[in-house]
Formats: sequence, structure tokens, C-alpha cells
Amino acid sequence: MPEAARNIIAREAVTVVTVAGDEDRIRGNVYALLGHLLAAPPESDVLAMLAAIDAAPSDESLLTASWTMLADAAGRASRESLKDEYLALFVGLGRGEVLPYGSWYLTGFLMEQPLARLRSDLAELGIERQEGVKEPEDHAAALCDVMALLITGDDPAPVALQSRFFATHMEPWMGRFFRDLQQAPSARFYRAVGQLGEQFMNVETRAFGMSIPAAGTRAPGADA
Repeated sequence: MPEAARNIIAREAVTVVTVAGDEDRIRGNVYALLGHLLAAPPESDVLAMLAAIDAAPSDESLLTASWTMLADAAGRASRESLKDEYLALFVGLGRGEVLPYGSWYLTGFLMEQPLARLRSDLAELGIERQEGVKEPEDHAAALCDVMALLITGDDPAPVALQSRFFATHMEPWMGRFFRDLQQAPSARFYRAVGQLGEQFMNVETRAFGMSIPAAGTRAPGADA
């Protein structure tokens, strides 16, 4: 079950994060990293990569602080401890401490209308569910993978489409999910993952708000 979310969409999840380069590549890599960490406990090489992150010391933003927290948490974690932590958080006996599904957060139930709308939108984007996958597509890991694909895939989506997908399927609930993850009793390494996820969602929300004019407003330079 822990591996299932990684394969909800028909592609391999990206597991490499960069700290330099163009903004879109960095955004796509952060989404891919979050998708990877939410799909399964990270392997030792990913932990080593995260532990080596050196956030910009002159940047005092909450997002930069969350990268530092994640690096520290990765340096303290072990592969075996993370298996137990992941199982307690997301699997449990019957259910985990946190349910990483959009339908659950938006309706209080699984497999509800938000999932049906997501499936329709994914079909329009040409993103297909792989055969044999049991997790629904509104798993947080799968949604992060979709955003990574929209941003850095072979045919990147326009910003307006990225914004629409984010606003419809992620913004209404994923901030709450990441806050719940930080507060879950078993969260240690994943407390830092939740902090990074929450701050990154905040940054994306602000960025999309600035890049996409609000509905009904006149664009700059438009005739009076």
C-alpha cells in the first residue's frame, strides 16, 4: 500500500530536488519531492540528499526555515524508523493518523464528488490512472506528482492551467493536511515534511494570485 500512490499517474515520480536553476524547475522538483515523500518512506539516498541541503543563510523566510528543518530531520532519521513512522501516519490498523485524501478533507468521506471532478480534469489533461493501483487519485502524493508534471513535463502546461488545477484540487485542503501532519502524534521526520509542504503551498497560493488576474477585474492597460 505505501508504494501505491507513487503510481497513480502514468509516469515515474521524480525524486531529485535542485537548489539552483530556473524557478519553474525548482517548483516542479519541490512538488516531485513532496509527492515522493508522501508516497512512501524515503530511501537512504534520498535522506542523504535532503541532509545535505544548505538553505540560503541570508533568507529568513519561513520556507527557507522549513528546508533547514527538513535537512536536520533527514540527518537524524533512519530508513527503519521512517518505515514505522510512515505506517503509523498513513496506514495504521484500519487507518492512519492522517488521511491524505482530498475527498476526506473536503467532505468528510472518501471517494466523494471532489474525486469525481478530479478524475474528469485528469482525463482532460490526458493523465491516466495505472492499472492495478488501489489508491484514489486524490491522494496528496498523486496531486503533487500531477503538479510536477504540469510544470516540468515534456509539454509544460500554461500558468493559467496550473493555477486552475491548484486552486480546484489542492489549495482548498492541502494546507490543512500539512498542518495536521505536523501535529500527528507519530510525526518526527514527517513533521518537517508537513512544515515544508505548508509553507510551499502558501508560496504557491500567493504566486498564483499575483500571476493570474482575479475573475472580473480589469487587466492593467485595459480601456476604461
